Amino acid sequence: MRLAYRTWGDPFGSPVVLLHGLGGSSLSWEAVGTLLGEEWRVYAIDLRGHGESDWPDEYGFEQMRDDVLEFLDACELDRVGLVGHSMGGVVAYLLAEEHADRVERLVLVETPPPFPGQLVADSRPAGPVDYDENVVPAVRAQVAEPDPRWEQELGQIVAPTLMIAGGPESSMPQGRLADMASLIPDCRLLTLGGGHHVHKKHADQVAQQITEFFTS
Repeated sequence: MRLAYRTWGDPFGSPVVLLHGLGGSSLSWEAVGTLLGEEWRVYAIDLRGHGESDWPDEYGFEQMRDDVLEFLDACELDRVGLVGHSMGGVVAYLLAEEHADRVERLVLVETPPPFPGQLVADSRPAGPVDYDENVVPAVRAQVAEPDPRWEQELGQIVAPTLMIAGGPESSMPQGRLADMASLIPDCRLLTLGGGHHVHKKHADQVAQQITEFFTS
């Protein structure tokens, strides 16, 4: 897999990796990435089937997780702060479950919990799109019927975790986010408001909360 990415900040700064949601790309993190780049070395990845990364017509969260792991290896990033929005948050917590030694701290922004019957909020823009349409049904199917191990292994996440919720404006059931947070050993749930795309609507607040969390 060839993955495209963009970076901000000091090349020698501590690494932070940002993962976007369904139908998005690394561009969705531009405002937050620019702000985080004042203190960190930030990498925002185009996940498979999105943006300028390869579109292999084979999609699944485990494959995306393994892509990110290979990205960390290729960039020689041993341990990172990992931030994921929506679909990218699922990829992030799966990596934290499976490869705890690679995730220093974990931030999940409006991330669908691994409970059956959940829906992915529609992030797809109107007009021409910059992603493979085949990724949509694959992602929606896994969110609706997640592997039971995903929920079972939330308790195996050792990285301190911050969950950021979009509040009542979000289409994602906020109560289920609290249920998910309760299953992660060292987890705090913070509601900022702004809906599902809180990282775009309140980029300054999201960047500030991530920075404070990573330095606490």
